[in-house]
Amino acid sequence: MREDKRQDLLRGAVRVFAADGFSRASIQSLAAEGGVSTRTIYNQYGNKEDLFRAVVLDSATRVAERQIAVAEKYLGRIVDLRADLIAFGRAWSVRDPDSRDHFRMVAQINADVDHIAPDVLAGWRAAGPDRVRAAIGEMLVALDRDGHLRIDDGELAAVHLINLTAGAVGGVSGTGRIVEPAEEERIVAAGVDVFLAAYAR
Repeated sequence: MREDKRQDLLRGAVRVFAADGFSRASIQSLAAEGGVSTRTIYNQYGNKEDLFRAVVLDSATRVAERQIAVAEKYLGRIVDLRADLIAFGRAWSVRDPDSRDHFRMVAQINADVDHIAPDVLAGWRAAGPDRVRAAIGEMLVALDRDGHLRIDDGELAAVHLINLTAGAVGGVSGTGRIVEPAEEERIVAAGVDVFLAAYAR
């Protein structure tokens, strides 16, 4: 299979798995959305589960690379620690339209977890959230070395930073409220202040 056709299939399959989940997605719908025949799917991947495994790993890797690039932009070179952390938190709160289908698929994975092979779940975590958390943790440890923060566990600090900023904004918006930019900045700034109270030198 040509690489461009393979990418079309993987992208189309993400959309199908995002809409229908693993259990309900059919080979026919996956083939139609990917612009290939069902025979091509069987020839290339053998079955739906192996296609799903490939889709999950490919999509998680791509989204992780975009997220790590965002983190590096704001945490890779600190000028004003508080302001840069606030900028990171606000950027992390923005929903990336290119990642929308991926996170819809992740929601389906969480809802259908009992029907998904453990190695697929482990592969998704390793390629996606675990990789991102580790990368941000390394950036925070670097800020410790530079004298900005006091970090004993980089990955735990990464979880705290994300949950106190973007996670707090998501918690408010998840109630059905529209979070205006000024309120979002206030929420993120408050979260950064709590983070700095724990981690600043």
